[in-house]
Amino acid sequence: MSEPLTGTPLPADHPLATTDPARSTVGSPLVTAFRGGTPSRIPVWFMRQAGRSLPEYREVRQGIGMLESCLKPELASEITLQPVRRHDVDAAIFFSDIVVPLRLAGVDVDIVPGTGPVLGQAVRTAADVAALPELTDESLEPIREAVRRTVAELGSTPLIGFAGAPFTVAAYMVEGGPSRDHLGPRTMMHADPETWNALATWAADTAGAFLRAQIEAGASAGQLFDSWAGSLSLDDYQQYVQPHSAHAFSHVRDLVDGSGQPVPLVHFGTGTSEILPAMRDAGASVMGVDYRLPLGEAHRRLGATPGPDGRGTVPLQGNIDPALLSAPWEVLEAHVREVVEAGRVAPGHVVNLGHGVPPTTDPTVLTRIVDLIHSIQP
Repeated sequence: MSEPLTGTPLPADHPLATTDPARSTVGSPLVTAFRGGTPSRIPVWFMRQAGRSLPEYREVRQGIGMLESCLKPELASEITLQPVRRHDVDAAIFFSDIVVPLRLAGVDVDIVPGTGPVLGQAVRTAADVAALPELTDESLEPIREAVRRTVAELGSTPLIGFAGAPFTVAAYMVEGGPSRDHLGPRTMMHADPETWNALATWAADTAGAFLRAQIEAGASAGQLFDSWAGSLSLDDYQQYVQPHSAHAFSHVRDLVDGSGQPVPLVHFGTGTSEILPAMRDAGASVMGVDYRLPLGEAHRRLGATPGPDGRGTVPLQGNIDPALLSAPWEVLEAHVREVVEAGRVAPGHVVNLGHGVPPTTDPTVLTRIVDLIHSIQP
């Protein structure tokens, strides 16, 4: 367990602060594992669990754009709750997108079906960065309302808030949309570091405010998601990205529960095996691991000093290979059991995918995985 901190207390009715056992998430399997304890059952949730794999999701989203769905509190809450009802997962992940705070700030951005986030104008010069609008506290009210609605329905099941990490968000902004190699932001770091740092600072402040709004409104943990950090060398990450990710985390690191314990913070990226320790050093308390790196090796690379029980000091999250969700059950079951056993090296382990749920996934397979994991002794 972490030592109590002197920080900013969450509201008394927050799930991490309330004394109501029907609403408290402090003793939930997810929060317990995130804090390095032994949970009552092995916790599991899936990234993109509220998405196109669920027929009920496709039904409520029919005719409604992605960003519009994220900004309608009632709809965003309903979508967030769907996989908890269906799969009995141990956490809900707030339904949103990494470019939602950009839209809330007034940036011209949309999510184009089949393409992804596309900006009306790329951000490539110092003047472009200087012209970026500021994300105001008032603009975050739809996010707070969606979180409050969701938490009211979840009871003692935690909600995880999330935000896009500064590099990934800034990469979209420099490219003006999705990119395979992210040459634009990688070039800017070296060719115009002053502009890069100004843009990444803007992205970090925006992400941090977005994440803080979710946690203050009721989320019991936060995750910073760096989709494209795996395109970076270790040196580039440490010099041009890590300080900005740390800055994003700084917006929420002061928040503590009723016992003075910090809110669990997760850092996850794809293809980030070579920079995992540097990502940890940005300030997260839990490290997400993608499917490319075995959990035992992730534990070793993180340099976790064994505690009294022989386990490490860095809780892990991960890392079922999404490709195996369509494999024969006996193959998938063996893989899931291997992931669970590998996770025992860590002081806490939350089972997840090593990336998101593919839209073609059979939802009944996810439910079966959850049942299997819950049947294994913690």
